[in-house]
Amino acid sequence: MNAPDEGDKRGHKSRERRCVASGDVRDPAWMVRYVLSPDGAVVADALGKLPGRGCWVSADADALRQAVQKGGFNRGFKTKVSADADVLIDQTRTQLRRRLLGQLTMARKAGRLVFGETGVREPASRGDVAIRIEATDGAPDGRGKIRTLSLATAREMSSQGVKRPDPPVIGCFTAAEIGQALGRDPVVHAAIISGPMVGEVKITAQKLAGFEPLLPPTWSDARHEIALEPPP
Repeated sequence: MNAPDEGDKRGHKSRERRCVASGDVRDPAWMVRYVLSPDGAVVADALGKLPGRGCWVSADADALRQAVQKGGFNRGFKTKVSADADVLIDQTRTQLRRRLLGQLTMARKAGRLVFGETGVREPASRGDVAIRIEATDGAPDGRGKIRTLSLATAREMSSQGVKRPDPPVIGCFTAAEIGQALGRDPVVHAAIISGPMVGEVKITAQKLAGFEPLLPPTWSDARHEIALEPPP
């Protein structure tokens, strides 16, 4: 029988994977891969690069807990394994955060990311902001000004027949973390520009949303922001 992440009997590599928690077959873009360490412990492989047989779980902390509690990994790996739900959730969250910050770095190098209040306001006024990145520890007034401008512009353009979705917000990183990813001093405001990279950043962010809120509950204005929901 094929391993969960191998091809079918005709040698074709299937795009779909079976979640060992629910049994559902779905696109791996919305899932996280897990492998066995040499000592038989389940470890997260959110980047999908570790060797060996893999099991897949929907990108959601509750699904991961279910996979551990109901023996999903034992069935998937066809052996008794060592799995700690809290450890796996922390590993997955850490890896997805690292991947998302890495994508911000790549977007900056590719010229698809702007930062600073002035840097973000210009493309926001043109309706070119696809995703906003706001520091967890940023002040609500500056965040609110950019939100108002980006939403107003997107909705005005949409009313004129130019489709511009409301830009969602990623707010789970501190200014220091964003700045480090961009090779700068602490950065409070940043944005991904419409075009290449938007889809991949959204997928990673939505997977991360299954393990931590992207909008901090401490934000007094969180209800006014557009949130990226966990994977469907």
